[in-house]
Amino acid sequence: MMSTDTRPARPFGAVGTAMVTPFTPDASVIDHDAAQRLAVHLADTGNDMIVVSGTTGEAPVLADREKLDLARSVQEAVGHRTRIVAGVGTYDTAHSIELARAHAALGVDGLLVVVPYYSKPTQDGIISHCTAIADSTDLPVMLYDIPGRTGVSLSYETLLRLGEHENIAAVKDAKSDMQQATMVMARTDLAYYSGEDGLNLPWLTIGGSGIVSVVSQVAGAIEKEMIDAVDRSDLPTAIAAHRRLAPLVEAIMTRMPGAVSAKAALYLQGVLPHYAMRGPHVAAVAQQLRDLAAAISEADGIPPVDPARRP
Repeated sequence: MMSTDTRPARPFGAVGTAMVTPFTPDASVIDHDAAQRLAVHLADTGNDMIVVSGTTGEAPVLADREKLDLARSVQEAVGHRTRIVAGVGTYDTAHSIELARAHAALGVDGLLVVVPYYSKPTQDGIISHCTAIADSTDLPVMLYDIPGRTGVSLSYETLLRLGEHENIAAVKDAKSDMQQATMVMARTDLAYYSGEDGLNLPWLTIGGSGIVSVVSQVAGAIEKEMIDAVDRSDLPTAIAAHRRLAPLVEAIMTRMPGAVSAKAALYLQGVLPHYAMRGPHVAAVAQQLRDLAAAISEADGIPPVDPARRP
């Protein structure tokens, strides 16, 4: 169905974070106390959506029980304040359906379903996969289009077909095809969320509903400032916020994997007690911590580096 309203719908909120998963120092188990403190920090700094068990949350190395326990912990901490979206997409349709139903039973607010990775299915296979997951619960679904990781993307025709499903509400786009997205938004009611931090403002200006960000863990207040400025058609203020974010985006998203740098940055700010990673990721080393600390210290309007943790 074609929408005649040019204002962005926000089925999942506006300022979203792909939350890291805190571990104990040896990364053997999830640190649930730290996860709950982090969730509160995110809610306090402007986030109205938290995605758990996404790529930044190291979903590929989390057991199913860990994913469910993490979602439960975050929901207990901030479920009354933010939307909780659970990453349930895998390259196995049946497994994804099991995860979707289990998370729905917890009462999360939505599901993130990545395009099946590694297998490189056809577009018909992608449609079948996503439709089966969307049919399995009553929760709204956000599709995740990130061909750089999955090896295959959602075609224009596939997006139009999936947009007809009553439970498929949005797309998290890390493909950066804004022309395609513009055409999809013109012909469907799918809401678009930026999945690439450096392009958050461009996405908002063409009708994007919001962001699912890595950098918002560190700078959620600035991200919210930018989105609020776009909402009131104050482009100069939005551009100023975008430029303030740029050095952080460069430091967090281009020098090492986002999960590694975001966790290290949160440690430097005193939000997380540890920055351990599970393999194949390795934790940030001293020079990387120093570079991150410098970028954080130069940023305006975000929690500063804890002096006791400055490398």
